[in-house]
Amino acid sequence: MKPIHMVDLKQQYLHIKEEIDAAVAGVLDSALFIGGPQVNEFANKLAKYLGVKHVIPCANGTDALQIAMMALDLQPGDEVITPSFTYVATTEVIALLKLKPVFVEVDTKTFCIDPGAIKKAITPKTKAIVPVHLYGQSCQMEEIMAIANEHNLYVIEDNAQSIGSDFTFKNGTTKKTGSIGNISCTSFFPSKNLGCYGDGGAICTNDDALADKLKMIANHGQKKRYYHEIVGCNSRLDALQAAILNIKLPLLDGYIEARRKAADFYDNAFKENDKITTPFRSDYSKHVFHQYTLILENVESPESFRDGLQAFLAENNIPSMIYYPVPAHKQNMFAKFGGADYDLEKTDWLTHRVISLPMHTELDEEQLNYITKKVLEYVNK
Repeated sequence: MKPIHMVDLKQQYLHIKEEIDAAVAGVLDSALFIGGPQVNEFANKLAKYLGVKHVIPCANGTDALQIAMMALDLQPGDEVITPSFTYVATTEVIALLKLKPVFVEVDTKTFCIDPGAIKKAITPKTKAIVPVHLYGQSCQMEEIMAIANEHNLYVIEDNAQSIGSDFTFKNGTTKKTGSIGNISCTSFFPSKNLGCYGDGGAICTNDDALADKLKMIANHGQKKRYYHEIVGCNSRLDALQAAILNIKLPLLDGYIEARRKAADFYDNAFKENDKITTPFRSDYSKHVFHQYTLILENVESPESFRDGLQAFLAENNIPSMIYYPVPAHKQNMFAKFGGADYDLEKTDWLTHRVISLPMHTELDEEQLNYITKKVLEYVNK
């Protein structure tokens, strides 16, 4: 059996090595490392794939979130509603811009922000909502957009973990996640479903005026070189990464299907076990399985049981991860925002019970059999 990895980037690369090497060599031969045709080509291709008018490539997903909030002219003290059960990048940029993060609950089935919790958190100072499409599943965007429209709020989709997911509206129409809010942000970190071989990110919008502003902010606040109209930053996707993404974007849907096939295998293996809750698949979205995350239930001391499972898997050369052991509202960096005053029972419940198994495009049946066998061996002991 091949060694098991959380994400097997080496094997994925080997399948497309010839195309990747040629694309990289093309950039090196051109010596156009910043900007250039590869970046423009990728922006256009991604816009077409997502069904958005504008894609602004940038240096990473965290920059994408920061630039998005800067473009909306939010002022110090303005409130931004966000889930606490997410990677810290979503929330740290809010504080960085001297805005106030307002942490709310997630749905324990989907791991995504709870629209009902959003409604309860809105105040006269609320200016934006940041729904996070976590682990590969879409938030309930139809309800979130209705709330935002009712209260005149911006919606910034954090699409870093769910690129390629389809959201189906009640009228039967579908849109890609990342094409529904006012702005969306994504990351091309290597382990993402669409990952480059370094850092990379993008910002998407259907608003022409916003697109112009986003481009300026990402480029030192300038439209014309050396003429800086607004305060910006320096955030660029380099040509090497764009060239790699141009090869991988047409493969994304195939990568998603490979992940879904692995998820189906896991689901079938665990479906009869009352201690394991497998990832929920909503009827309004297509899960793309950036992570395959279990909830461990019906056990004494869930956190100890979960940690014991992780240690047992490691002993048997099976990697696993806990995303995320400490929710944002309990991080020291947010103490001044009253993090200790939050009572997010569902979020805390999840942090004690979740564990993610290997999930990537290269998992084979022998590996999946071994992983599921060892998980059940521990759980059933």
